[in-house]
Amino acid sequence: MTLWTPSDDSILSSNLTSYTDFLHQKKKLKFDSYDEMHNWSVNYLGDFWESILQYFKIKLHSNYHTTHKKPKSNKMYESKWFIGSKLNYSEYLFNNATSDRPALKYQIESSNLTEISWEDLKLKTKEIQNFLIKNGVKKGDRVVAYCSNTPNVIAAFLATNALGAIWSSCSIDFGIETVTKRFTQIKPKVLFASEKYVHKGKAYDTKDNLEVLMEKLKSIKAYSTLEAFDKIEKSNLSSEIIFRPVNFADPIWILYSSGTTGEPKAITHSVGGILLEHLKAIALHQNVKEGDNFFWYSTTGWMMWNYALSSLLCGACLCIYEGSHSFPHQNILWEFAMKADINHFGGGATFFNEQMKVNKKNISKVDLSKIKTIGSTGSPMAKQTFMELNNLLPHAQIISLSGGTDVCSAFVGGHPHLPVNAGEIQCKMLGASIEIWDSNRKSLYDSPGELVITAPLPSMPIYFWNDFDFKIYRESYFSKYENIWYHGDWISYTKNQGLIIHGRSDSTLNRSGIRIGTAEIYDVLDQINEIQDSLIIHLTNNEEDRLILFLKHNFKKLNKSYINEFIKNKCSPRHVPNQIFSVPDIPYTISGKKLEIPIKKILSGKNFGEIINFDSLKNPDALSWFIENRKINSQS
Repeated sequence: MTLWTPSDDSILSSNLTSYTDFLHQKKKLKFDSYDEMHNWSVNYLGDFWESILQYFKIKLHSNYHTTHKKPKSNKMYESKWFIGSKLNYSEYLFNNATSDRPALKYQIESSNLTEISWEDLKLKTKEIQNFLIKNGVKKGDRVVAYCSNTPNVIAAFLATNALGAIWSSCSIDFGIETVTKRFTQIKPKVLFASEKYVHKGKAYDTKDNLEVLMEKLKSIKAYSTLEAFDKIEKSNLSSEIIFRPVNFADPIWILYSSGTTGEPKAITHSVGGILLEHLKAIALHQNVKEGDNFFWYSTTGWMMWNYALSSLLCGACLCIYEGSHSFPHQNILWEFAMKADINHFGGGATFFNEQMKVNKKNISKVDLSKIKTIGSTGSPMAKQTFMELNNLLPHAQIISLSGGTDVCSAFVGGHPHLPVNAGEIQCKMLGASIEIWDSNRKSLYDSPGELVITAPLPSMPIYFWNDFDFKIYRESYFSKYENIWYHGDWISYTKNQGLIIHGRSDSTLNRSGIRIGTAEIYDVLDQINEIQDSLIIHLTNNEEDRLILFLKHNFKKLNKSYINEFIKNKCSPRHVPNQIFSVPDIPYTISGKKLEIPIKKILSGKNFGEIINFDSLKNPDALSWFIENRKINSQS
């Protein structure tokens, strides 16, 4: 079902059309379809990524002699890009500075919207950079932040990056154990922290946590609260920001895997790879333009914070909301969107799914006419949510993205020239060599299979910190198929040339040898208003395959026969669960993914204390029911 089709004017004025014209004029390349363009982008990697560098006019302090060097070993992580080039991410970003519009718009819970000019952002960045220089920070040093999402954090990152140092951050609502497991791996030199924050109307002091953290981080040489840079006196600053050129492959930041079932991996990305990838993804695929207002609801512990920050590379104004998405009421983010004139509104799929359940009527009362795109990621967006969002915002393009922290971007996502179909991702993104394989490395076109990447991307991790022989790196991405990136998503093509992600491959359900994506069932259950959330797993008991469904709902009395019949009619008899249980809540990781595999392990008799890091969860209390009822499989 087609929900949105771009107008001729929007296609002609899009950044992608401008880029296509550039390819024709400068490279003598002409494509009859997006498929042709995409095939060129993945078969001529050096030429494609060089065209991105040239189209976006990225300043190089020294030129490259090779665009892409493919390793003799065929190992993707040994690929080299733009060898010899030097550049600076923050320098490129500040080239967009203007007095015509603000750099940032910011609001904290229940406060007024404030604007931060480019001049003020420069001043904050310079003041923080002076602090870093005073404390001996140089290229390659790690600077970390335990913080809420504020303009000062943006300035702290830019100051760090401008010097060639490496950034890493954790959200202020992370537990100390979670933060320690991440930061101790990378031995940071400087720690920034928020000394207080507000969530759901309650103020929190972080003093005790910070004392514990400082004690654990033995490598710290300097510390400052971020609030220390709230007020900057222009007269105290005597020079411009220092931008130190770095190699294309030098690290920009360190992100972390969820750490839900093991030690978090310290995923390290390159400056050049992120600069090219984010310009491509945000400007071309999401059509973010100079002067647009860009928002993605995120904390500083999710890769979407880093992704959203890069909207500044495109000349956009970055809009930041710090606080709960449902306090003091469910409409708070939509009202923020209206006040900030937001053009690109992004969040996790779980947020949109929830909003369509509990807040549709209120959203319709807010003027959201400025919104051009709705961005969603973190998990598959329900087909029903697509349709209901489209009813509320028929003028907005719904862009479902899927990729991950691994590349700090997406492999599949939006396209400003293509229609949006309910429940579908529009396209493979340029430069991403996506294929769908079975277990025998055979390409699939008419059935679901494994999402694989068959060629390198500049934004793939340059390494995991301390993984000197790439052992953990290889186990994470290349253990299933030799020299082919296995991403772990269960995915299929559609008749509309789009894609559907059915869930994580390792959590797919198995009925009589037929694999079923969990998202297929979630999609159907989302159509029942009384069901607030759901989780389904596949278990084996006495060699019998069993599907167990857990529902968070507001039925007065759960009618299991009705649920089963609904699933049977909407899906098939194979999708019908053996058992249905009512639960108080469904547990999620901090990045918004359901805890399917850990719950399966708990109910299979594994020791929950050994398989789950509670500090890595968004709502750890939700696990209580599953732990208390962990023997339901053996009792059935």
